[in-house]
Parts: sequence; structure tokens; C-alpha cells
Amino acid sequence: MSRLYESEQEIEQVVHGFETCATPKTDFHHREHLTVAVCYLQTLSPTDAVARMRSALLRFLDHHGVNRAKYSEEITVFWLDTVARHLAGTSADASLVHKCNSVVETFCSMARSSSSTVRSGDPEIGNRQLKIGNGSSSTAHKPAARVEVEESLVKS
Repeated sequence: MSRLYESEQEIEQVVHGFETCATPKTDFHHREHLTVAVCYLQTLSPTDAVARMRSALLRFLDHHGVNRAKYSEEITVFWLDTVARHLAGTSADASLVHKCNSVVETFCSMARSSSSTVRSGDPEIGNRQLKIGNGSSSTAHKPAARVEVEESLVKS
């Protein structure tokens, strides 16, 4: 199980470190991706959250000398949509710490099992219809290699 957050300051440090590329690529894993997703979805529309995550991930990859081919729009949209759906089920009054911890608890252990589910071709996950922002949908096809990238940018 991933370590849980104790303060908003700790969460803000994760986002700041990611956005400024101060976080080493070896320290930015699935937990941190999810944390950034929660923060973006708290202040941005889903469409804007995808755009900001895309921009930040590409900047992070470039800064750390990781091939841009590691980035997957489909996986980014999938996880932002998944986090948004999860947050829709939490109380509007819940703290950022509670929301981040809820997402981390739910999806950090799930990522490993869903990775193998995607590999096996489960159509519920492997070909999920995603609706972001304006309601347009696109089918996310996630090859196993791409799913593993979302868990950690350092698997290169």
C-alpha cells in the first residue's frame, strides 16, 4: 500500500516538484501522478486538467531526458477520467488530503491488477469509452507497455 498524505503542504510539494521538474524521475510514480490529477481536477475543468497534465508530463519527460514516446494521451485521459469519477463520489466538503488519500488507496493497488487486466484484453478496461469536458468520447486502447509507463516514468 502506498504511503498516505498527512497535510495539504505535502500534496502541494508533490505538484510543485512535478511542475518545476525538481522531482527526480525516479521519485515520480503512479501515486504522484494520481495526486497531481486530484489537484488539477479540483481547480480545472476536465478538459483543462488533461491539457495541463499533458503539458506538464511532456515538460517533465523533456527535462529528464525521457523519450516523448513514453507519453500516452489515452492513458492520461483514462486516469483523469477515472479520478474524476471517483471524486464525484466523495463529499464536496472533503479536504484535499482526504480526496488524495482516497484516490491513492483506491487506485495505487488497482493499477497493478488493472495492468494485467488490460494485457488480457478485458474490454471494460482495454476499450473504455472516455468522456472528458465537452462530452466527446474516444476509445482508449492501452497496450501493456503504455499502461506500465503511467505507473512510473522511470521504466525506460
